[in-house]
Amino acid sequence: MQIQYKDFIIRPWEARDRQIVVNLISTILEEYGLGSEPCGADKDVEKVEEFYHQTGGEFWIIEKLDNIVGTAAYYPIQRGNNAVEIRKMYLIPEVRGEGLGKFLLKELENRIQSQGFQEIYLETATVLKEAVKLYERCGYQQTTGVETKRCDLVYKKEL
Repeated sequence: MQIQYKDFIIRPWEARDRQIVVNLISTILEEYGLGSEPCGADKDVEKVEEFYHQTGGEFWIIEKLDNIVGTAAYYPIQRGNNAVEIRKMYLIPEVRGEGLGKFLLKELENRIQSQGFQEIYLETATVLKEAVKLYERCGYQQTTGVETKRCDLVYKKEL
């Protein structure tokens, strides 16, 4: 799988990406005043094979000019009805505002639906204003059941 959007390449995660991705996500979380939780909410970034590949999920890397500029992922969850959770959708500041987030979300939804899943959940924080607007514009409905300490919002979308 490789997807192109403008001058971005979206490709599957590879083991060589691990440390760059850990650092990228940690930096973006710090930008918003949210802490990285390597032993909690972010342990999946250290163990992509276990949390994504071995469960039927996917972890995508977004590159521009051979530099990693973002991530997007999902994996099956017990909550809901034949559901997945979208996770780790992060973009560095320099590539925001180009429509990439909306494109990624639609690509994730298409891929998730093609895998036969019926519901998508995601957790986010109010401070991530751009993300909240994107999810709401794309038909995600607020629900209850926050499971991640740094998050205060849960959204759901039926496919």
